[in-house]
Amino acid sequence: MQNVIEISSAKSNKIHWNTIIAVSLFHIGAAAALFTFSWQNLAAFVLLWWVANSLGIGLGYHRLLTHRGFKTPKWVEFTLAFFGTMALQSGPISWVTTHRLHHAFTETDKDPHSPEGGLWWAHIGWIFKGTAQIQPEAVMTRYSPDLMKERPLRVMNDYYWLSSVLAGVVCFAIGGWTMVMWAVGLRTVIGWHTTWLVNSWTHTWGSRRFETRDTSTNSFLIAAVTFGEGWHNNHHAYPRSARHGLTWKEFDINWIQIKAMEKLGLATEIYAYDLNAKEETTLRKAA
Repeated sequence: MQNVIEISSAKSNKIHWNTIIAVSLFHIGAAAALFTFSWQNLAAFVLLWWVANSLGIGLGYHRLLTHRGFKTPKWVEFTLAFFGTMALQSGPISWVTTHRLHHAFTETDKDPHSPEGGLWWAHIGWIFKGTAQIQPEAVMTRYSPDLMKERPLRVMNDYYWLSSVLAGVVCFAIGGWTMVMWAVGLRTVIGWHTTWLVNSWTHTWGSRRFETRDTSTNSFLIAAVTFGEGWHNNHHAYPRSARHGLTWKEFDINWIQIKAMEKLGLATEIYAYDLNAKEETTLRKAA
């Protein structure tokens, strides 16, 4: 049997024309949206950007499903995963598998978006060629066996695009096509690029607190546009830590939201690196 690591190698020469066409059309639509500004459209954009990219990608796909930095009731886990599908960055199992491969093989030829392939490749080129986010079932089973057992996540993985269709229908009913262009089109494109900047920018520019075996860096700018995901050197040093911003200066909206969830009884067993104690601790909700 062919090694599943080899199957997932980013060096495949297959070009994904459907992805190239879809991404191009979204960028054209996003540019057109800028000529249809209204405060109502901006409000819809901000709301869905937060839901999809903060609650969905940052909390759901990344800190919860990928790294298991905290625990939630299943209904919360599935809700956050559903929000993540709205970012149109693939389904939860495919996304998590890709990110776990990134951590397992950082900056090697088996890293799906290794910066060793150049800034363009790390940022966007990797979704157009090779495995991209289209992970074979064998690879998902090996690297995300915990998620493959969950039927709701498997369904979301196959039909992740339906949430954006639903969002588009709701936005059209409220504000017509211009709201769809802002809250789905422009918001998706901005969400793509801010997420991809973590792959490209924070492996190229920024500061380094920890001497990790990769080029990961911390960036205030990228953290500001990703709700705290830009403290990437901290994250690579302690991947399971649900807290990425380790000081008050390293503002981390996603961490604040996790702590708020804890107070509401929706997050338990939170892993967080303590910079002062220099250790990773598990915070448990008091009885």
